[in-house]
Amino acid sequence: MHLILFILFAGCCLAGAVNLLLQTHPINSALSLIVVMSSLAVLYLLLGAEFLAAAQMIVYAGAVMVLFTFVVMLLNAGTEERTRGSRMARALGFPAVVALLAVIATVILSAQGLNPASVQQGITSTADLSRVLFSDLLLPFEVTSVLILVAVLGAVALARKDNGERQPGK
Repeated sequence: MHLILFILFAGCCLAGAVNLLLQTHPINSALSLIVVMSSLAVLYLLLGAEFLAAAQMIVYAGAVMVLFTFVVMLLNAGTEERTRGSRMARALGFPAVVALLAVIATVILSAQGLNPASVQQGITSTADLSRVLFSDLLLPFEVTSVLILVAVLGAVALARKDNGERQPGK
């Protein structure tokens, strides 16, 4: 059952990533990234990392994607110019992808004697993990939140139509 769920959600993750690259509208790309993040959370659950799966959903699929969507909508990017891509990328990209998929298929088909992963040391509880995250690693969390705040403020400043000048009567 785990293998079927893994293949299903790994396929969803890959399909979401490909869809992210192929979309022309930024909001559709952000929604595809949410699919990727949610699929990764399910893969973490299959690995037995419940806390990491919950953090993936709350932090990445929730907060960060809301910020991405907010900034994309704030910038009001409009329509993007479509290009046909480069001939070199098309000439080298497709054979490279076929070769990479062939290598992955060969490795998967030849790996019959693999043993399942085992835990060498005791499993850390969620209480121990949260104690480390919110005491020893508190400064990196706060610096990251300030960095995201500065990035959003920078996007707002860049998106202003009047370039920061106040017009009379407004």
